[in-house]
Amino acid sequence: MIQPMVWMTIFAFVTTLIFILLRPRGVNEAIPATIGAIFVLISGSVTLTDLRVITETISGAAITIMATIVMAIVLESFGFFNWVAEKLAAKAKGSGIRLFWYVNLLCFLMTLFFNNDGSILITTPILVMLLNNMGLKNHQKIPYLLSGGLIATASSAPIGVSNIVNLIALKIVDMDLFLHTAMMFVPATLGLLLLVGLLFLRFKKVIPKTVPIKVSGLTQSSYHPLKPNPAYSTEKERSRFMRNVLLFVFAVRLSLFAASYFAIPVSLMAVIGSLVLLGWRWAYLKITPVDMLKKTPWYILVFAFSMYVIIYGLHNIGLTNLLIDFMRPMVSGSLLHASVMMGALLTVLSNIFNNHPALMVGTLTLMNMDLSPLALKVSYLANVIGSDMGSLLLLLPMGTLATLMWMHIVRKGKVMITWWEYVKITFVVIPPATLFTLVVLYYWVSWLFGGVLQ
Repeated sequence: MIQPMVWMTIFAFVTTLIFILLRPRGVNEAIPATIGAIFVLISGSVTLTDLRVITETISGAAITIMATIVMAIVLESFGFFNWVAEKLAAKAKGSGIRLFWYVNLLCFLMTLFFNNDGSILITTPILVMLLNNMGLKNHQKIPYLLSGGLIATASSAPIGVSNIVNLIALKIVDMDLFLHTAMMFVPATLGLLLLVGLLFLRFKKVIPKTVPIKVSGLTQSSYHPLKPNPAYSTEKERSRFMRNVLLFVFAVRLSLFAASYFAIPVSLMAVIGSLVLLGWRWAYLKITPVDMLKKTPWYILVFAFSMYVIIYGLHNIGLTNLLIDFMRPMVSGSLLHASVMMGALLTVLSNIFNNHPALMVGTLTLMNMDLSPLALKVSYLANVIGSDMGSLLLLLPMGTLATLMWMHIVRKGKVMITWWEYVKITFVVIPPATLFTLVVLYYWVSWLFGGVLQ
């Protein structure tokens, strides 16, 4: 007979997912996650000792992501992202095809510099505004927005610091950020290039040949608080300031990898960077850091902690043992099998559940399979590819919260795209891009480690 603890934990997990995905009356996703975590604690599948382990596991990742989000909010108050949109339109020089590639490059860099959710939340509204002001028809906007959304979400794979769940999983497998990037950046970036290439071929006939060179509505003073500042009265000076800010953000990003390499807490460098940027804003815009208390989405901390409590409960009642028995014969043959099969498993789990809990479950499963250190790392990276890229298939509306947010923002901007239209695109481009990335991962790691893999 199945114990009440097992039933309560499974019920909490399933109910939490349903409420997060449906969000009745716009309820914040942290609320159902918290209620689900409380149910798991009451069931007894997670103990107080487990809570201490969970806190130690997610604290560094949560602090790093929150500091990154603070930096993004500061840049938004500078008018940085609207300035980027203006440059985007100017660089396109009236070519719709050139604009397509620049949009995807922007989304890629946004995720690398910040994180996937921040990229979706900040870049998508600006792209909607840009395309609307260009006067494009609905079907002409979809190639830019859909490809941008897919690339922004999948771009969290190359470096672990672009996604909170990736950072949590890194902590679990005891893998530093530097090694993750060394093993993952090339395969994931090549996979992204294939993905955007497939998207271009799919949308080639729909992308407008020409777009307006000058776009109205992006130069209002309300978007650029620096403009009234006498020190930045000209467009040239404003552009110089924005470039300096961008260089600073790039330096902070590099410092995270340097910190990881020298065993310095990554979260410490992220916090220092955000504090310096806050001070910079205070000096030039006279805006105190107090507004961050209201603007920063603190609920992300609650959500990440609560979801991990629920997943840990599933782990404790035996879910990972079932996956271990199922996957061990498939991944024990070679690292190529491990890469492809674990990536495929995470793709399926992400589309059934959600990519965040799927990656956590997959990582906990790997930790109990007695794999060699290298096999563990390759299998984990394959998990990340399945979670960050394979989840975008979205045969069920569960794959990734970032895509659900993207869909909401796009519809709010009066760009209509149905779920079926979305799936018709992803069904063609996501499977080959994901499989390609998983195979390249094996060959890249094989070359990186001199072919001694078994």
